[in-house]
Amino acid sequence: MDERSDCVACFLRQGTDVSHLLPEGPARRSLMATVERLAYEADPARPSVAVGQTLHRSLRALTGDPDPYLGAKIVFNKLILGLVPELRRMIQQAPDPLLLTVRLAIAANVIDLGSDSTLTPAAALSALRGVLQASFHEDWTAFTTALSRARSILYLTDNAGEIVVDRLLVEAIGPDRVTVAVRGGPIINDATIEDARATGLDSLVEVIDNGSDAPGTLLDECGLAFRERFEAADMIIAKGQGNFETLSDVDRPLFFLFKVKCPVIAAHAGLPMGTHALIGRSRPSADRPRPDEGEHPCG
Repeated sequence: MDERSDCVACFLRQGTDVSHLLPEGPARRSLMATVERLAYEADPARPSVAVGQTLHRSLRALTGDPDPYLGAKIVFNKLILGLVPELRRMIQQAPDPLLLTVRLAIAANVIDLGSDSTLTPAAALSALRGVLQASFHEDWTAFTTALSRARSILYLTDNAGEIVVDRLLVEAIGPDRVTVAVRGGPIINDATIEDARATGLDSLVEVIDNGSDAPGTLLDECGLAFRERFEAADMIIAKGQGNFETLSDVDRPLFFLFKVKCPVIAAHAGLPMGTHALIGRSRPSADRPRPDEGEHPCG
């Protein structure tokens, strides 16, 4: 399939997932008809994150549920909180604790119900415990150099559950210079301020929301307070494919941490599916297509 077909298929699958919140009958069929219209009529000039935002707003309105993934977010937050003692032992025993913490933070990006609605708690635990078996692409020297120089770091989170491991990375790089940003409203299983509170992240660092319910960072619709932090930060760490899609062409000191979970993102990143990626915005590949040259999926 081409990029357009890949994205439409992804949106249709997400719509089907949420439609199961409704009983079989006219309401579910009406919802799926709306999903199909939104998916096929989406403006190809818009980033797919924006299309996904519109799609999920419609799904929330049609189901009458302001946060359809709330139950799943609670499950994964509790699951990964319970794993923290084991992860801390792994980090303490590692030859390079910071490197392992980064790799664990990327591995936790598997907790993405937009790209895989069938993800089980067992699979999430397996991904974290087997982190060293995953393919890893890294701009490590650029990342550690930026860390050593940054006085203010803005950390953009992605998913609930995942943010528990993000906390371990924030601890490792120094919470006194970090501000964490979450989504401004519910979207798929992305982390919001409620998830930051539920996992204790707000007791470690200042947590702000970006003012947007997009599954990425659409700067033109984010809140003023967030945009000011974004422009002032010496370094920005951005988790997830949605942030890679929406921010890769932004001229800021950005580092993207994510698992490559989609063929469109794989093509634009120039990396195989399944790769755990640490990509520095300051070191773009000359032969890698820019993510703003076509459509990309959210996630």
